[in-house]
Amino acid sequence: MSTVEITINKKTVRVPENITIMAAAKLNGISLPSLCHHPDQKVKANCRVCAVEVEGSKNLVASCSTMVSEGMKITTNSPRVRETVRTIVELILADHPQECLTCIRSGECELRQLAFKLGMKEVQGVKTVKRLPLDLSTPSLVRDPNKCIKCGRCAEVCHHVQEVGILYSHNRGLDIGVTPEYGKELKDVACVLCGQCVLACPVGAIYEKDDTDKVWEALGNPDKHVVVQVAPSVRVSIAEEFDQPSGSIATSKLVSALRLLGFDRVFDTDFAADLTIMEEGHELLQRLQTGGVLPLITSCSPGWIKYIEHFYPELLPHVSSCKSPQQMFGAMAKSYYAQISGIDPKDIFVVSVMPCTAKKYEAARPEMKDSGYRDVDAVLTTRELGRMFKHEGIDFNSLEDGEFDSPLGISTGAAAIFGVTGGVMEAALRTVYEVVTGQTLEKLEFTGVRGMAGVKASSVNLGGTEVKVAVAHGLAHAKQIMEAIAAGEADYTFIEVMCCPGGCIGGGGQPYGTTNAVREKRIQGLYEVDQKAELRKSHENPAIQKLYEDYLQAPLSPVSHKLLHTTYTNRCQHELQ
Repeated sequence: MSTVEITINKKTVRVPENITIMAAAKLNGISLPSLCHHPDQKVKANCRVCAVEVEGSKNLVASCSTMVSEGMKITTNSPRVRETVRTIVELILADHPQECLTCIRSGECELRQLAFKLGMKEVQGVKTVKRLPLDLSTPSLVRDPNKCIKCGRCAEVCHHVQEVGILYSHNRGLDIGVTPEYGKELKDVACVLCGQCVLACPVGAIYEKDDTDKVWEALGNPDKHVVVQVAPSVRVSIAEEFDQPSGSIATSKLVSALRLLGFDRVFDTDFAADLTIMEEGHELLQRLQTGGVLPLITSCSPGWIKYIEHFYPELLPHVSSCKSPQQMFGAMAKSYYAQISGIDPKDIFVVSVMPCTAKKYEAARPEMKDSGYRDVDAVLTTRELGRMFKHEGIDFNSLEDGEFDSPLGISTGAAAIFGVTGGVMEAALRTVYEVVTGQTLEKLEFTGVRGMAGVKASSVNLGGTEVKVAVAHGLAHAKQIMEAIAAGEADYTFIEVMCCPGGCIGGGGQPYGTTNAVREKRIQGLYEVDQKAELRKSHENPAIQKLYEDYLQAPLSPVSHKLLHTTYTNRCQHELQ
């Protein structure tokens, strides 16, 4: 590897060439401040708080965008640098509400952390804060334009990672802001509510709509039987809320903590993921056998569903009619579980803990009540649950291990990997292979659909028939596959699409600080959960077998179609609601 010799703060070092000053400084133990910089995004260099001095340069330079060169002499801590950075931050704070004690980001706000590091005790100058209305128009997200620092990180992820492109920088000077076009609300544009903008935002300018009060109310109501389901990826991310390493497997402590909150039953969305595989796998086989619409595309990601409803409604016949595991669980809780437990379904309150802000929207969809009751009553993100644990003073890391309740808490390793990109495909193939061939699948790992590549393609031999499959995560990559299908150039039989980069482990409701490096660690955590599971194929789940035997009869039966399948809506860009 080629290197160059540079001097940082009078220390001469060698660093790789073709890296930025910021990267070179980090390699040498110096963390330079930034607000617009994000490790997974393109360089923007618009906040300028990463400014440093370079000998020979008249002006300070942005360390995030300036490349090192041979002989460069850099000073990161001169009086001029310190004064400049403090002045920039003071100007930002002068245009920012001083609501840190009540802000949802509070101690996790990058602006507040930077001000603390700079030793800022007061804000100089004239305050320029305006009181603009909050955007409360969706069930998932809240926009607070008063706290926007115009860094552009939300627009970057919306345009270039998701390619939905509903956030824009408007106006100039003090009036500049990042909003949907023409100042519209989120409900009036083709926002898919994925929440990737929330993860990108360094402050509290956009965040999930908080449903913790709704859950506290249910838990305090003696007439309600309150059950909770936990999504696969939450078990490898919740511990981050308590300063544990990314990807830490915290399933047992999570169950114990939920019991301490007062839930009557603690169940697992993994149970419903196994159920989803049974329904979706048989739907694939049915389409293969009857000449149905192919390729079949997965339907468990609500942000993805909203995306195709907005942008490719003509391709909706390709999408599986299966509800997501979240909604299947709710339907079973209000029907099957109500029946076997002898509880009136009107008294059952279902709470979901999800890595996803779009799940709030999904639960509120009008069609999600086929049992006669709304499938899911409240959805909490991983962050909201973390706040509830802290509210109750739960010492998460010291809890004893707990186990999910039966029967809706029994699951397999196949269900666990639903949380990673390629996991739904891999879980489905494990079951479909054995159903079609009648043979035991010896090697369960389908490595061709694993990894962080944006689009992955593979094939599997099903009883002599070679079936081509594809996996996409992040909507920019989903768009590539949709364009290929629309052009008649996609010869796949089965396609998995996950809205968020990395799959649900990178969902918009996951802990702040989610980067691609963090996503990789969570992915490995879920593969470890699968590897250690006693059962690793959905059709071998005894609780699922009994569910069909006693209640659903068979996959795709009339009762399963009524409760577990759904329809979609054409939401083309001119008909958003």
